[in-house]
Amino acid sequence: MPAFVINRDRPGSSHRPRRVLRAALAWAGAGLAAHANAYDPDARGATSSSSSDQLAIQVNNDRMTLAVAKVPQVYLYGRIDTDAPRRVDELIKSGKIPPGSDIYLNATGGDMASGLALGRLFRAGSLATHLGVPRRTARMPIGPRAAQCIDACAYAYLGGLYRWAPTGNDRFGVQRIGNTGAAAPDEVSAYLKDMGIRPELVAAPATTPAGDVHWFDGDQMMAGGLANNGRLPTTASYHPMIGATSLSLSQVARDGEHRITLLCRPDGMTLTAYYMVGAERSRKIAARITHSYFEIDRQPTPQGERDGVATVNQSLVFSHPVSVDQLGPLLSAHSMGAWLADRGGAVRYGFALDLDAVRNNLRDYSASCRQLAKQTPPTHG
Repeated sequence: MPAFVINRDRPGSSHRPRRVLRAALAWAGAGLAAHANAYDPDARGATSSSSSDQLAIQVNNDRMTLAVAKVPQVYLYGRIDTDAPRRVDELIKSGKIPPGSDIYLNATGGDMASGLALGRLFRAGSLATHLGVPRRTARMPIGPRAAQCIDACAYAYLGGLYRWAPTGNDRFGVQRIGNTGAAAPDEVSAYLKDMGIRPELVAAPATTPAGDVHWFDGDQMMAGGLANNGRLPTTASYHPMIGATSLSLSQVARDGEHRITLLCRPDGMTLTAYYMVGAERSRKIAARITHSYFEIDRQPTPQGERDGVATVNQSLVFSHPVSVDQLGPLLSAHSMGAWLADRGGAVRYGFALDLDAVRNNLRDYSASCRQLAKQTPPTHG
């Protein structure tokens, strides 16, 4: 049987692409002896070593991991066998892999149908996928410190709701399209559609020799939507009204939900940001910041003062008036950000929205706003 390891005493290091998380867990594990409790889901005495033909499972839910990462870190490594989805599903149903957990993958092959089944389990549980090697325990043999995720593993990775692009020496790859093992091409296509992935983005180029692996770098994965680094695509809600028009740009991210609303009236335009990070964190951030600002393609708009920032329910909210002339740069921009900064700007809090997915909504809004700008602002007697 493959290993199911729960690390409770040694947090170890992490491949999650956040410097604070990696440094904290590495520091915590540096002075501790490797120790783990091994469990067999079928109660047949598994050890902490993995079988060469089965997927091993390591669940890290020690106090330091939960304090820093907030959720368990689960490592799946070895070969994806036909029974792997059942074993992972049992751990999900038992609560050992709760919703939102981090899944780290390191598998160079295996059963494609099982890879798709794992991916569906990841998506159903809103799990986040990364590449990474398991934490070393006393019983584990020394192995490579870089992860590889190929074919069945790559498709399982795509099931993650939040998918972090590989960093360092970790590698993500696929062989020539059609190399789907036990899974029929139609099954693979249906899976990719359900995951919101265009099939051509996962295909190895035709120039890739049969049997060779085509490796994707992190930038390619981000550009094609194979990875999202913790952020779902931006959505838009357009609200034309009498005497005004409004466009809300929203994004669900791993750390919360964020929104920018653009309100246009004949006398000008107002940007309002909603940085939704929870009531307690909102209060802590509000106490530290000195100014706020928006960015269009990383170019800041004029700053606002701290007094203009309010904590409303679970969010930090701030508004800035801007000229309708800003619509020109916005229509061709790739990103729009809303930021809160401390004195000197050394630390900032906020978010950036990708605008490519809402380009048509921005065009409709711009046309409506420019029509309003031609109207004479109402006078007040």
